[in-house]
Amino acid sequence: ALPIYLWELNKANLSWAVKYDDFFPYADGPHMFWTGYFTSRPTFKGYERQTNNFLQVCNQLEVLAGPQARNGPYGHADSSVLKRAMGVAQHHDAVSGTAKQAVANDYAKRLAAGRDSCQVVISNALASLIGRKENFVFCDYLNISVCRLSETLSQFLVILYNPLARTVTWNVRLPVSGTVYKVLDPSGNSVTNEVLPVSDFTKDIRRDKGSAPNELIFQASAPPVGFSTYTVSRLSNKAFRPSRGQHAPAPGMAGKTSLEIKNEHVRVLFDPNTGFLQEIQNLDKDIHLPIRQNFYWYKSSSGNADSIQASGAYIFRPNQSIPIPMATKVKTKLVQGALVSEVYQNFSSWCSQVVRLYPGQKFVELEWTVGPIPITDEWGKEVITRLDSSLSTDSRVYTDSNGREILERRKDYRETWKLNQTESVAGNYYPVNSRIYIKDKKVQLTVLTDRSQGGASLSNGSLELMVHRRLLHDDARGVGEPLFEPGEYKDGLVVRGKHLLFVDTVESSADLHRPQAQQEYMAPQVVLAPGGGAPYSKDQDLRLQFSAVKKELPLNVHLLTLAQWDPHTVLIRMEHQFEKGESANFSQSVIVNLQDLFSAFTITSLKEMTLGVNQSKQIGRA
Repeated sequence: ALPIYLWELNKANLSWAVKYDDFFPYADGPHMFWTGYFTSRPTFKGYERQTNNFLQVCNQLEVLAGPQARNGPYGHADSSVLKRAMGVAQHHDAVSGTAKQAVANDYAKRLAAGRDSCQVVISNALASLIGRKENFVFCDYLNISVCRLSETLSQFLVILYNPLARTVTWNVRLPVSGTVYKVLDPSGNSVTNEVLPVSDFTKDIRRDKGSAPNELIFQASAPPVGFSTYTVSRLSNKAFRPSRGQHAPAPGMAGKTSLEIKNEHVRVLFDPNTGFLQEIQNLDKDIHLPIRQNFYWYKSSSGNADSIQASGAYIFRPNQSIPIPMATKVKTKLVQGALVSEVYQNFSSWCSQVVRLYPGQKFVELEWTVGPIPITDEWGKEVITRLDSSLSTDSRVYTDSNGREILERRKDYRETWKLNQTESVAGNYYPVNSRIYIKDKKVQLTVLTDRSQGGASLSNGSLELMVHRRLLHDDARGVGEPLFEPGEYKDGLVVRGKHLLFVDTVESSADLHRPQAQQEYMAPQVVLAPGGGAPYSKDQDLRLQFSAVKKELPLNVHLLTLAQWDPHTVLIRMEHQFEKGESANFSQSVIVNLQDLFSAFTITSLKEMTLGVNQSKQIGRA
């Protein structure tokens, strides 16, 4: 019926208004803004994002290894289980975080089952491509330094699969029990590495899941749509003794000694009186941006004289417009190594952060850990990180739309209708899928997120992102229970995530944040194996490095999809990832020769389809 209806509309030759803005933030009444779900269930939002990354790796390897990926030494499987689970996770009550706890648990369980199926596909594919039947291990708790294989074995392989169509350098961090290691690249060359202690923050949140005292860090590189294999050997297991340049405590507040970390591109300064972030410097452009970062929390409303509306899974409604600071001073500790510089900040018993710089990195990494959110005071809490800068931003902030188009947002303003603002905070929150930024005429501050979150700019030069929320009341929108999230240990959910901060000129910022956002979204997959596996087939040589393409794609072209469509057909989607006019270098048109791109398979025929792959593009033009 729909095609007939659309065809009749087409024949009527009507003119339609074009809407360039969107409908956010949505409200169904005064004081009733649906902006809480932008952050609700942050761990599931993160898990869904990571699982999509895993699905794309699974899709690609299912194509590259052919039938051997679906039927091999590790069993029979395909990507369809995870595809279906990811499809279900796109339900408007799934990734949004607006389902009951039991239903949310089921969504996560379905994703986990899909990941198990794709682990079989990836193991079969890697065995056939590498030429060895290894016992492949997928360490899903690396964000809390847990991986039994790397902790217990004295020698193992690290396979880094890169789903992007350009070479990627990645900082590998693995939990280990030793103190001195040797790392070899695919060519047998020694790779610089170092061992640092696992932080107390991480030890606290991993509880009984792991006990590795240290982390092995090294920089690895993987070719486009391919993998590199690194060999790790433990040389010593003696007690770890921090050396000057590896681990040194910051002098603390006494003495007011300045604290900073830097690499060749970025310097980060901290206030000696408070321990807070004080300034970010772009050393390449000689930009010095004063900036203060702290965590805050809004008291969640349970209703008042203006409205009975409470804050809940859908609705964000703070009790007051001024958030409560998490701390006025933070305890800091400096960890300075050859391969990483870190400042640990302790904001409270349930909030901490690591400010991190790796060599060659043009951004500052903030790894935050929030929770369990305490509720003994009987207040629901909505936790934010806020960056206050010296930028003159004219009440404007910019957010992405599904990771692509950038939309300008203005405080207390809607472009196509007159706004009667009833919530000064919640009514100015917007969805942030991958990035948010503020700017003046010269300098731009961009933040990349690792999951969907709510964000806002409520004052000049300020930017905030909601990272966690724990509530005591239902908002009467159908969930029927508070957004309480007890977590695995029943004392409240702990969330760990990352924000990447760029400070650059307005005209150059997209050149940095566009490719980095894509690299975070399609991150390399780390797979471990003990090594020494039997040959996949008789007389098959060992292959430690592989790429499925003859040459890299240009930086502005992204290989969005490489997936098996049917037994004889492969689906390929590509996208230009720069908007028109946002980059002098990369907003230009690009021509890609598909028949000269892939080395792993030969394209015998091409058929252009609509984006949804439900009809031929030629039919769509008819």
